[in-house]
Amino acid sequence: MLGIDTCLAEVMSIPGALDAMLLDHTSGMAVAFSSASGVDADRSAAALTEALRATTDGLARACPGEVVRIDDMLVTTDKGHHLLRPLEAVFEGPLVIYVRLDLERSNLALARHRLRSVSSQLTT
Repeated sequence: MLGIDTCLAEVMSIPGALDAMLLDHTSGMAVAFSSASGVDADRSAAALTEALRATTDGLARACPGEVVRIDDMLVTTDKGHHLLRPLEAVFEGPLVIYVRLDLERSNLALARHRLRSVSSQLTT
C-alpha cells in the first residue's frame, strides 16, 4: 500500500505531470499537493471538487434510474490535460487524485493507466 507522499511522487513521475493533488471529495480540501507552479492548492481543490460533483450530478440527471460511478474524468484545455480519479476506498472520507499534464509532453493513455495503477496501490 502506498502512502500519501509516495502516491504524489508516483503521480508526479508520470511524463508531463505539472501538478498533483489528493483531495477530500466531501470537504473539497487538499489533503496533499505537489506542484512546480504557484497554484493555490485549497482554492484549486475546492473548484475541482465542485466540477466533479457537477459532472456526477449532470450525468445522473441525463441517465435517470442508473447508478453513475465515475472512474475518471478528463478535461482538455488549450494548455493541458486535467485528470481526476475518485478512489474506491474511503479513508477519512472519499478521496480523489488529480493531475495536471502538459499538453505537448504528456501521453494521455499512459497517464490514465498510471493513475489507475497508483490509485489501486493506494487503496489496497
